[in-house]
Amino acid sequence: MSRVKRGVTAHAKHKKVYKAAKGFYGRRKNTIRAAKPAVEKAMQYAFRDRKRKKRTFRALWIQRINAAVRPFGLTYSRFIDGMAKSGITVDRKVLSDLAVNEPAAFQAIAEKAKAALAA
Repeated sequence: MSRVKRGVTAHAKHKKVYKAAKGFYGRRKNTIRAAKPAVEKAMQYAFRDRKRKKRTFRALWIQRINAAVRPFGLTYSRFIDGMAKSGITVDRKVLSDLAVNEPAAFQAIAEKAKAALAA
C-alpha cells in the first residue's frame, strides 16, 4: 500500500482555524496550538451571546420606555398595565422606537394608557 502524506489536509484545517483567529492578539492568531483553543472559546462566547443579545435589547427597550413615560407621571409598570387595560397591543421594540423617533405618537399612547388606569 502506498504512503499517504497528510500535509495538504492539515494545512487546509489549520487555514480554517487561522481565518477564524484573524484579529486575535499575539500567538493566538498565528500558532495552531494557541489559536485552536482560542477559536473554540470564541465560538462558545458567540453562541452564548447570540442568546443574550435578545435579553440585552429587551432591557434597553424597557429602559427607554420607562424614561419616556416619566414626564407623563407614569412608571413603566403602570404604563404597561394601562396599555393592557386599554387594549393596546404594541410590543416593546415598537414602543421604544416610537418614544425615540415619534414623540407625538408615543404621547397619544401614553395618554390612552393613563386614561385606562383612571377609569
